[in-house]
Amino acid sequence: MYHNFNYETTLASSLKAQWQLDDVLRTDQELDFSRNFMPESLARTANVEGLNPFEQRLLNQISAHQYLSIFGIVEEFLLPFVLDHARPHLMDDDWLVRALLNFAGEEAKHIHLFKRYHTAFVRGFPVECQVIGPSEAIGREILRHDPLAVGLVILMIEWMTQAHYLGSIRDDQDLDPLFKSLMKFHWMEEAQHAKLDTLIVDALAEGRTADMDRVIDEFFEIGAFLDDGLKMQTSFNLDALEKVIGRKLDSREALQEQQHQAARWTYIGSGMVHERFKATLESISPKAAARIAEAAPLFA
Repeated sequence: MYHNFNYETTLASSLKAQWQLDDVLRTDQELDFSRNFMPESLARTANVEGLNPFEQRLLNQISAHQYLSIFGIVEEFLLPFVLDHARPHLMDDDWLVRALLNFAGEEAKHIHLFKRYHTAFVRGFPVECQVIGPSEAIGREILRHDPLAVGLVILMIEWMTQAHYLGSIRDDQDLDPLFKSLMKFHWMEEAQHAKLDTLIVDALAEGRTADMDRVIDEFFEIGAFLDDGLKMQTSFNLDALEKVIGRKLDSREALQEQQHQAARWTYIGSGMVHERFKATLESISPKAAARIAEAAPLFA
C-alpha cells in the first residue's frame, strides 16, 4: 500500500482545518500592489530582458491574478466531478459521502474566495486583465473525457498546489503577506483534498489495467487543451502589461514564449513530477507512470 488514506480520518482532519471566508479575505480588504504576489520560481518575471523592476513587478502581479483565476476555473469543473463520484455511494458508504460532500463544499468556498480576490485585484490594478473562458465551456471540454483521465489531472493539480505553497510561497519573504496568507489557508484544505482525490483515483482505476493506454491518451488530450489555454492566457497577460505601461513590448514573441513556459511548469509540469502523483501512477500502471515521466521535461 503506497498510502494509508481513508475517508473517516481525512474528514476529521478536514473539519479541524476549516476556515471562514472573512478569516482570509474580507470584502473591503485591499491588496498591497507595492509587493510581488507570486514567487519567482513560478512567475519567472524577475530579470526579464526589456522590463525594468517596476514593470517586472506588474507582470508578477498579473501572473498572480492568472494563478487564482486558473485555479478558480479548475475548481469549477472539480466540483461536479466530486459530486458525480459521491452520488453512487449515497446509501452504502457514510464516511465517503460525508467526506466528499465536505470536499465539494470547501471547493465551492475556494471558488468564492478567488472571486473575492479577483474583485480586490480589479479594484486596485489600473487595467483589466482578461482571463480565458468561459469557465463552463472549459469544464465541459475536460469532463467529457474518461473519468479516470479527469481524476488523474485533478490529482496532479491537487498535489501541485501542495508543492507550490510548501516549496515556493510559504518561506518567500518578498511576497505580499495577504497573498501568502490566502495561499496558506487554501493549502490547509487542499492538503486533505489531495488525499480524497487519491482515494477517488484508486477506485476509478480498479479493473482498468487493460485500457490504461487509452486513459493516458485522454490525460494528454486534457493536458494539451490546458496548455493551449495557458498560451492564450499568456497573450492576455502581455496585453494587460502593455496597457498599464503604455507601450508595446520589445521582443514580445520571445517574452510570450518565456512566460508560456513558466505557466506550463506552474500548472502542468510541477504536478507531473510530484512524488505523490508519481506514486499513484506507479500503483495503477507502471507503463502509465513511464509515459508521463517521459513527457514531463517538455513542461519544465
